[in-house]
Amino acid sequence: MSIFLRSGASLLALCAATTANAQSQTGAIGGSLQSEYVIVSADRARAGDPSMADTQITAAKAQEQINTVNTEDMLKYAPSLVVRKRHYGDTQDPVATRTSGVGASARNLIFVDGIMINSPIGNNNTTASPHFGVAAPHDISRIDVLYGPFSARYAGNSIGATINITTQMPEKFELYGNVTGAIGSFEQYATDQTPGAWQLAGGVGDRYGALSWRLSANHLDSTGQPLAYATLTRPATTSVAGTPLTGAFADLNRTGAPIVVVGATGIEHHAQDTVTLKLAYDFPNQMRLSYTASLFRHDNDASVESYLRNGAGTPVFAGNGNINGYNYNIAASTFSNNLYNVQQTQLAQGLSLASAPDGEFAWEIIASDYAYLNDKQRVATTALPGAFTGGAGTVNRMNGTGWYTLDANAVWRGITDHEISFGAHRDAETFAQARNNLTDWIAGGMGTVVNAAKGRTATNALWLQDIWSLTPRLKAAAGLRYEDWRAYGGSNFSTSPALNVNQPRISASTLSPKATIAFQASDNWKLSGSWGIAYRMPTVTELYQAITTGTTLTVPNPNLKPERASSYELAAERRTDSGFFRVSLFEEDIANTLLSQSAPLVPGSTTLFNYVQNVDRTRARGIELVADQYDVFIPGLELMGSLTAVDARVIRNKAFPASINKFINQVPKLRANAMATYRPDDSWSFTAGARYSDRSFGTLDNSDPISQTYQGFAGYFVVDARVRYKWDEHWSASVGVDNLNNDKYFLFHPFPQRTVLMEIHYAN
Repeated sequence: MSIFLRSGASLLALCAATTANAQSQTGAIGGSLQSEYVIVSADRARAGDPSMADTQITAAKAQEQINTVNTEDMLKYAPSLVVRKRHYGDTQDPVATRTSGVGASARNLIFVDGIMINSPIGNNNTTASPHFGVAAPHDISRIDVLYGPFSARYAGNSIGATINITTQMPEKFELYGNVTGAIGSFEQYATDQTPGAWQLAGGVGDRYGALSWRLSANHLDSTGQPLAYATLTRPATTSVAGTPLTGAFADLNRTGAPIVVVGATGIEHHAQDTVTLKLAYDFPNQMRLSYTASLFRHDNDASVESYLRNGAGTPVFAGNGNINGYNYNIAASTFSNNLYNVQQTQLAQGLSLASAPDGEFAWEIIASDYAYLNDKQRVATTALPGAFTGGAGTVNRMNGTGWYTLDANAVWRGITDHEISFGAHRDAETFAQARNNLTDWIAGGMGTVVNAAKGRTATNALWLQDIWSLTPRLKAAAGLRYEDWRAYGGSNFSTSPALNVNQPRISASTLSPKATIAFQASDNWKLSGSWGIAYRMPTVTELYQAITTGTTLTVPNPNLKPERASSYELAAERRTDSGFFRVSLFEEDIANTLLSQSAPLVPGSTTLFNYVQNVDRTRARGIELVADQYDVFIPGLELMGSLTAVDARVIRNKAFPASINKFINQVPKLRANAMATYRPDDSWSFTAGARYSDRSFGTLDNSDPISQTYQGFAGYFVVDARVRYKWDEHWSASVGVDNLNNDKYFLFHPFPQRTVLMEIHYAN
């Protein structure tokens, strides 16, 4: 496969090439059904554009087929993508792609009407997760997904995928309301819960001549299953010391070491409110001015549950105990670190001015801003049960964190058989974090600063791309992107261990060529190939993280190098009146891969610590199959699905030789999904779907053989179902089940078990 891909890449370099994007058929597509989920609706004459989507998900299809509470649910069956959503309302929901895991959030670009929501301050599955709440599910028109860095328009973060979410504007008075409820069952160890959620959503909009507007709001109240477990490593020898305790469960951790599970932690209760306003004004010359503002407020309380009981039957959270003949010293932090409250207020804004998209010359100007107005997490440090009512703790604040983007893009079609597009871009990120002591973690005022970090990054870019129609059936495109990146203003402070350092200013300038070619072999078959270089710049939190090593606190490397990806793809796709099929071969070679791995932190030390480093080289190569067929066997039956097989490995790594030729962490070898929808008439639809993934590894040296345990990355097979009934053009109701087969699996965290959802929707 490598030879095949490299041969294709050489051909692309010689031919100056176009994209491996899905090419559409206009109008209705045969039979009684139209596949809107995978087949991209676009003009065939523009099919060579590398910035067009490989996959398009329309809101109408997602609402019919997918149990949707939050916007990210609409991506549940997108080929090769996985959104790590741990429960409804989860704000730590990164997107994994066919070559990157859930811990590589910086390898995706995600936009809502031009507003960047992919959190470019980091590269992780926590504070750098996307902010999907900017767009409510019922405000969305479509979601376009582009795989790989083959368009010069997008930055190197497009290595994995670029996801463009487009919302709709009313042409007349519109009103909708939506009520959703979900209830699940969760049984694991001694935890037996019924997590659930309810959501109220509504929107109103209208058009008055040239002015159109839309106002939407939703409130979500959600309680999830435990996100973590309190565990203790079993001592090497037995002992009679300590207070006898019962209730623990013997198990193994992901490395195979014996542990006891002593409680459930991170049991979150979310209350979220989102209000979004969008305005648009259409000028007589077909220019459109648009403004979007979205305010998000979030309150999250997390609790814990101890399985341990003393002789009197009282729950035990800390102290010296004896469990099954072994002595354990249970630290206060075992439970208290997972007792916390999060309060967030965030504001997203976007402003755009665009000409008519057709014509000889078209242009657009887009500005966006995302601001953390308030972001605080209060955590208890006092031992439980006392901490339930107060006591000492800390507060971590990220107020002032945020980013903005500026884009000016244009396309010129003034030369026969050419479409020349170009643009300028700027983005800037600010990170501000401070942790303070609290005398009362629930309501106390801030005390002394424990540690703090801050820094900034900024990128200026220019890009140019030409799409050339060589013949009526052959198109080629070549693009080039120049980026000038810098990181500055970095500093780290800590009281214990002592640290107060200003970090060096660093910069990089890069050129990223792109090339693709597309050949319409027949009315049904299209062949295409793509090649692209992309540079993914280090994020501000990767540069300025602080690591504690006993009595020393240091920043391991504030001079990280950008990732350099060479990506290749060869694809063949076939379209007929009965559906669509695509097969893609892909390879991604990355030099200076930014990953968290184990290595000595202090020179000369043999002690290993995990922190972000440049891995010399990684490689991922694989095959992706996507199909969507309708009116299969009987009228009204649609079948669609995808399968992705990938071999992703570490090729060179001087800092951690044990990882060489091992699988890249969090990237499974095989991933697949399938969905069947039957529509007997215009009122009813019945959908069954399944999602599958192989196990993966959580460590870069694959030293975690046990996957089905807390912090392990297990394989899973999940079956979903949904029934929808439309009374008329206004009213519809749906009942669905996620994880119908009740697969109990871990992706580091324990994931939801069987959950039933109900929804009633009204739209005028």
